[in-house]
Amino acid sequence: MRFLHTSDWHLGRRFHEADLINAQRAFLTHIHHTARERDVDAILVAGDIYDRAIPSLDAVRLFDGALSQFADLRIPIIVISGNHDSAHRLGVGASVLARAGVHLRTDPATACTRPVLLDDEHGTIAVYGIPYLEPSLTHDDLEADKSHQAVTTAALDRIRADLATYPDGTRSVVVAHAFVAGGEPSTSERDITVGGLDYVSASAFTGIDYAALGHLHGAQNVNDRIHYSGSPLAYSFSETHHTKSLTIVDMAGDGTVTLTLVPTPVPRPLALLKGTLEDLLTNPAHEAMTGSWLQATLTDPALPYEPMARLRRRFPHTLRLLHERPDHLQQATDRPTYTQRLQGRGDLDIACDFIKKVRGDDPTPAEHALLRRAVEATLHTTHQETV
Repeated sequence: MRFLHTSDWHLGRRFHEADLINAQRAFLTHIHHTARERDVDAILVAGDIYDRAIPSLDAVRLFDGALSQFADLRIPIIVISGNHDSAHRLGVGASVLARAGVHLRTDPATACTRPVLLDDEHGTIAVYGIPYLEPSLTHDDLEADKSHQAVTTAALDRIRADLATYPDGTRSVVVAHAFVAGGEPSTSERDITVGGLDYVSASAFTGIDYAALGHLHGAQNVNDRIHYSGSPLAYSFSETHHTKSLTIVDMAGDGTVTLTLVPTPVPRPLALLKGTLEDLLTNPAHEAMTGSWLQATLTDPALPYEPMARLRRRFPHTLRLLHERPDHLQQATDRPTYTQRLQGRGDLDIACDFIKKVRGDDPTPAEHALLRRAVEATLHTTHQETV
């Protein structure tokens, strides 16, 4: 059986100020062509179809067109919701779309016992979809503790129990959206840490022949049976060195898999430059980057006059400008920027820091619990909103 594994389309997202709709249309067409040319038997889409819970009209039209293209292939397509998606919105029309071979798995309460069953010359493969599981919203339904590890393990326990009802030798695929320990994140993934550990142990997937993962934007293996396809486009300069791709998964009769990465088209290469403005504007070694989307970090002692406008005369696609003073000018008393202070901090941490800043001491346990509930209520609004 041959699968095409993809994820993290983030339809509607921009790259800084650059519109990506045409680039996203190009990679969706590339998925269609690759599936046809590689004689794929099914497509697995591991979440984050959209970039926002309420997507733009352009993004919705793009997804609608992609579904129409994929339906022409006459092969099953299994799609799950990610942490950027509204599960309710993405799941609209699921029962009707299933008749056309598009299987949307957005409801955690039912997804674990509704596999898509596929057959090849070696027997049956059960493909399960686990939509993104926000612990504060799903732990009751899954009868689990309030952590990513607990809810994901509970969902997989249900899958293993359901899989046991099928004949011996039935192979298994799980499509999931989570941060599995061992993966390398980039800065463009939204933090999913609230109420516990943000990662899931690879051991949670024990007994599953292949786990097709989404959430991390770099294509990578957690182990020989757990793989992230990565995003087909770069969504931050932290992904400059990624090779964006789709993953072709060939599953043998014994459940072992062979992975082949197929590069996706990119609208422009990304480039990082660092130095004084004078160096960036005059050094001939930088000429190859004039057509790239550029992040420039200036090291002048003081920020020069109109640096962005001057950079864009040589590098017309400069999108991001940073300023780092030389090390010998940095003072021990220099205060970190607001962005630096927030780096790596979750919403709950930031709220608690604010209380301490205003009042002078940490929130009490009761206040901490109240703030946690407020953050979780915000997540509930984001993930469970209805039209």
